[in-house]
Amino acid sequence: MNILVAGATGKTGVRLIEELKSNGHSPVALVRDSSDTSGFSSDVTLRHGDLTELNDDVCDGCDAVVFAAGSGGSTGPEMTEKVDRDGAKRLIDIATNAKVFRFVMLSTVGAENPDTDSKLGHYLQAKHDADEHLKASGLSYAIVRPVALTDEDGTRDMRFGDDVDVKGKAARGDVAAVLAQAIDDPEWTGKALHMQSA
Repeated sequence: MNILVAGATGKTGVRLIEELKSNGHSPVALVRDSSDTSGFSSDVTLRHGDLTELNDDVCDGCDAVVFAAGSGGSTGPEMTEKVDRDGAKRLIDIATNAKVFRFVMLSTVGAENPDTDSKLGHYLQAKHDADEHLKASGLSYAIVRPVALTDEDGTRDMRFGDDVDVKGKAARGDVAAVLAQAIDDPEWTGKALHMQSA
């Protein structure tokens, strides 16, 4: 499948591109003009676009979409809303019109019931709103909600759902593997699950 990846140049996104290739898919990396694409091999297709102002044709020719983007911890509430909430919702709408096979969302633990008084409250609410928009879209979806991320590759030994320790860790390599798996694994259809590395 041709799979559009939003957030492709991020720490998880670069790993996801490689996972998709190893699974026999053709990743299409959504990148800004200023993005550093040096982490990609030459056979990765680049599609230029910005989550704050997406074109209607951004999903054209793609069978599935993975949203693995984030505004980053150093940006303020305004950019969190523009990328993590509004950018995700806009991409979901475009994907719906393009009738993609599956939309996989990288969310976060706590997005299911955001504590708006916490220091991450604004971010959790943005992710919650995006997740709910996806659920209501009519698309076939999967939502992965990892606990705190580490930059490790992981061992692919993972826990999901009620088995997850919300104060645990999730290796980015494991997260990328799950996102890639969720694209065509029927076990993930319509699921929103916590995830951690064991």
